[in-house]
Amino acid sequence: AAGGLEPYLDSLRRELRVSDPAVLSVLLALLAVALTLLIWRLLQGRKGGRKAVLLLGLCDAGKTLLFARLLTGRYRDTQTSITDSFATYRVSSDKGANVTLIDLPGHESLRLQFLERFKAAARALVFVVDSVAFQREVKDVAEFLYQVLVDSTILKNAPALLIACNKQDVTMAKSAKLIQQQLEKELNTLRVTRSAAPTSLDGPATGGPAQLGKKGKDFDFSQLPMKVEFVECSARGSKGEDGDADLEALEKWLAKIA
Repeated sequence: AAGGLEPYLDSLRRELRVSDPAVLSVLLALLAVALTLLIWRLLQGRKGGRKAVLLLGLCDAGKTLLFARLLTGRYRDTQTSITDSFATYRVSSDKGANVTLIDLPGHESLRLQFLERFKAAARALVFVVDSVAFQREVKDVAEFLYQVLVDSTILKNAPALLIACNKQDVTMAKSAKLIQQQLEKELNTLRVTRSAAPTSLDGPATGGPAQLGKKGKDFDFSQLPMKVEFVECSARGSKGEDGDADLEALEKWLAKIA
């Protein structure tokens, strides 16, 4: 960076001896433009280095089948993951772009550990929800999501967030609209009732607890620093393993953020 600015600095040193104020004004304006362009390039390079899309969620939400369907288009029997899986995913668009999909374990004893490992590389997060079991799991889903949203690295990088309401092929599945409303209510309750500073993935916050949403207002997802969207999907498909998955909305979102 210093090498790139050296010609401007040399020119400025020479022209500072000139008493014409107009010349000095032009030189200072040029230097300001050069610095702005340099900072912009550094920020773009930093963002461009984050290529990972993390699949998060509780156990049995369908993350691993979703991961397999996106990569192969085929159904496969899955079991509870105890480690991460990753692969390059080429988005279905004319851009020819790709991202690294990383399927993280959903078990309570493992999920924060693996999120800690990959969060800094995340361009986006896909938080997978079991739409059928949601009503009985809503508190656990909100608890995990809360831990993600108050994490200092995620707050700083603000990766795009998609709440993927999976298993919509089942009759008893809750809609994305209802899931959004219930999550906002539960997250608001968590924010209000926690008396101690929430522990982020980096450990206890040194500057006090992270503020989720806007103080004095009921929480909703529009208050977050990242863009949050909800989609309905089905990794299994309406005909079980013999049917096609319904991932169109998810694939469009991946193409958009890639």
